[in-house]
Order: sequence, then C-alpha cells, then structure tokens
Amino acid sequence: MRLGILSDTHDEIERTRRAIEMLRAAGAEALVHCGDLASAAIVELLAVLPAWFVFGNHDADSVPYLYRAAAGTGVECLGWCGVIEAAGKRIAVTHGHMSSDVRHLLGEGPDYLLSGHTHIAAFTTAGTVRRINPGALKRADTFTVALLEVESGAFRFLDVPE
Repeated sequence: MRLGILSDTHDEIERTRRAIEMLRAAGAEALVHCGDLASAAIVELLAVLPAWFVFGNHDADSVPYLYRAAAGTGVECLGWCGVIEAAGKRIAVTHGHMSSDVRHLLGEGPDYLLSGHTHIAAFTTAGTVRRINPGALKRADTFTVALLEVESGAFRFLDVPE
C-alpha cells in the first residue's frame, strides 16, 4: 500500500490540492495528515482517498469544525494522536508538538511514527521505528509531502511547487 503523508497545510487550499494530486499521480492509495489543517476545507480535500488526520497546535480553535467535516466526508479523525493499521503495519500519527503524545505512541510499538510540526521534512529511525515528517505546505523553504510504501518501507519526499 502506498500512503501519501501531509502536514502543516495551514489552510493553503490550492497548494494542498496540488500536493494531493501529485500524491495520487505517484500512486498514493490513502492519505494521512499530521495536523495543522486549520480549516474544514482541508478535510474535504483529503476525502478523495481513504484518509486519516490528527489535530495540530493550530487546530485547537477548529476542533468542532474538523470533527464535523470528518463525519460528513468519511475521513477519519484520530483526535490528537492515534494508531492505524495498514498492510499489516502499525502506523502511529501525531502532530509532534506534544512530547507526551510522541512518548505514548512510541510505547505502542508502531512500525512507523508520522508527525509534523517542524515544517522540515525528515526521516529518522529510533530503534525499530521509522519516523517520517513530510514537511509542510506553508512557512517552509521547500514545500514537501511524502509517499510511503508501507510494506517495504521505501519512501520519498515530493516537492510541491508554489
């Protein structure tokens, strides 16, 4: 399964639309948003594929609207953090601004930990957990998203044009 990963879209509607189109063209079969959506319109964009999202620090005032958007589109809201299963792998998702969420999720023994918040694309390994931050679609030197082949662990960052 190919998973498209986004974060920190901050209500950048057109750039997010382009990013999702790029991920779909690259073979994404589902989407995960790691928080800081900042509007229900972003949830609606995610609905083109099976999708999940978590809240970020900039979503605190929008929580009720994001919950309603998720219910109306079929996109699954994981709250502030959560674990999904795909292709036999456990994928933990958080925004990353709360270290307690990160510690909790790492304690769940996931194969992957997806997070955002820093606006910097990064890949690291912590023990057996592969950590991926897809970067951001606002306030970043380069706008990026990530594509993960869940079974093999192969992934790449995609640059999204302004």
